[in-house]
Amino acid sequence: MAKFNLTRRTFAAAAVAAVSLGAPSMTLADEVVDSIHFLIPGGAGGGWDGTARGTGEALTKSGLVGSASYENMSGGGGGKAIGYLIENAESNHGTLMVNSTPIVIRSLTGVFPQNFRDLTLVAGTIGDYAALVVAADGPVQDLNGLIEAFNADPNAVAVGGGSVPGGMDHLVAAMVFQAAGADPVAMKYVPYDGGGATMAGLLSGEVQAVSTGFSEAVELAKAGEVRIIGVTSDDRVDAYPDAPTMKEQGNDTAFVNWRGFFAAPGLPEDKLAMYQDALTQMYGTPEWVEVRDRNGWVDIHNNGDDFRTFLEQQEQEIGDLMKKLGFL
Repeated sequence: MAKFNLTRRTFAAAAVAAVSLGAPSMTLADEVVDSIHFLIPGGAGGGWDGTARGTGEALTKSGLVGSASYENMSGGGGGKAIGYLIENAESNHGTLMVNSTPIVIRSLTGVFPQNFRDLTLVAGTIGDYAALVVAADGPVQDLNGLIEAFNADPNAVAVGGGSVPGGMDHLVAAMVFQAAGADPVAMKYVPYDGGGATMAGLLSGEVQAVSTGFSEAVELAKAGEVRIIGVTSDDRVDAYPDAPTMKEQGNDTAFVNWRGFFAAPGLPEDKLAMYQDALTQMYGTPEWVEVRDRNGWVDIHNNGDDFRTFLEQQEQEIGDLMKKLGFL
């Protein structure tokens, strides 16, 4: 079987760096930033949305940030929000845009002309494992069942995701299918705008499975509406240990999607330092631990230049993998 362990070396190093941040827990921190406006490049209910709102919750409840506001700006595979941030840079110096692995993938595939180098790099903050999900009451009950159904009739199995074709959700599903010996190119992929719309497509029967972030599926799985048939982690995740890993089912796929924050180009150095200070201190708060563990995230912290190095390495690794799978 093919083996995929995308960027795990980089993630492991980042996780070690995050552990060193273990500051004593605090009940209410000194305020570092008076307010932050979070720009979210996708719809409600997706991984970007949950990351921005969860981070804002931890920052404000801990007292590190006075207030937080949120704006969803879908379009162009995330390109609309990136373009807006660049074109209105001076008026957006109070804004942090959340993004993740797709900013690398979509610039490689030309979905939008910009890339992370066109923005101010603030920090990478978390990792979220990927998952394949099916309807709880559907005919597919496990990963092998999904692959068997696909091999029997590829046209009868559609996989949905909250990213554009060739995007991260599509790429992760293709990795899993190829590792199982199935043809990833023949896999029918249906794109949706955000995690909420993707899950609605699954529950309505438009698609037979969904490729998504683990954190986006946890609450629905706990409610009995969906079944997580595989997680791209090495071990079961404490936030929902009922979900099996890909590896324990004989599918050697491992992947973790970083998420982090970017600012408009030309952000003053003192303001950048305040944002980075607030995010760094956040890791030592019980408010953050609650948000992180609730979502099944892992701490991955990269500031500034370290964030750039991390992204450049991922750009190379993902580009190589996408060429291997025929997406580039």
